[in-house]
Amino acid sequence: MANHVIAASAALLEQMRNHYASDITEHLPAGALFVAKRPGCTITAYRSGKVLFQGKAAEQEAAKWLEPSEQKKAAAPQPRLSAASAIGSDEVGTGDYFGPVVVAAAYVAKEQIETIVAMGVKDSKQLTDEAIRRIAPALMNHIAHQTVILANQKYNDWQRSGMPQTKIKALLHNKAIAMLMERLSPIKPEAIIIDQFIERDLYFRYLEGETNIVRDRVYCYPKAETVHIAVAAASIIARYVFLQEMERLSQKVGMTLPKGAGAQVDQTAAKLMQMHGPAILELCGKLHFANTKKAVQIAKQQ
Repeated sequence: MANHVIAASAALLEQMRNHYASDITEHLPAGALFVAKRPGCTITAYRSGKVLFQGKAAEQEAAKWLEPSEQKKAAAPQPRLSAASAIGSDEVGTGDYFGPVVVAAAYVAKEQIETIVAMGVKDSKQLTDEAIRRIAPALMNHIAHQTVILANQKYNDWQRSGMPQTKIKALLHNKAIAMLMERLSPIKPEAIIIDQFIERDLYFRYLEGETNIVRDRVYCYPKAETVHIAVAAASIIARYVFLQEMERLSQKVGMTLPKGAGAQVDQTAAKLMQMHGPAILELCGKLHFANTKKAVQIAKQQ
């Protein structure tokens, strides 16, 4: 079960009590102000000002209650950041049933920015797979980068242990950035920009206990590819590596694996189970997705 703790002022505690009024339960642990139970999350607020969120939806629920000052600090762009020598970091594969999670970190020095833009680098979601395959090799030869690939079997192990996907992403981003920083040394980037999937505060809470945490000059921005071209470069590299991994997995299981998590994925997963048995999905799928149950039902009906 995922656990998240935030610090709340007296005013925020009262606001939370009002917000969760219809979900508050009668039984209180020692020192608690209130306990509220919502689908996927139990919220326990303590007199000390600490608020504990527990359950599958804990990280999303906790993120709603960051203090305004924290939100502003995380969101406020730094002046002239787009012209800095920076590392950008982005991930691919978290919304796809088949295939691994791939995180890429890419370093673009300020004197490389114009060249990278001229190469056609932009957010990978705006590019076709054909364009990704054309641009990525030249880009990877031109800039320092690091990728981290989390195979499906390891992903499923982490997920079964109760690790939320947001923590998985935090661990992978930090690892890719740390490895790239080691390769760049003694060069130090002026900024490290992560395409935001969670607030900066929670990102670092997920990394507590890790031995090598990159903290200095780290920023988390929504649509970070518009903040610095290094993030767009990272998104292209991550997508390219993901496409390669999907091709490798497709060859291994003897069937083309579709991207996404739609109905075509359900049908493909069902056919794979019929061909190889249910264990095959451990190798190539993210088992906690709803697609697994749908595929099982389809396989039984056929």
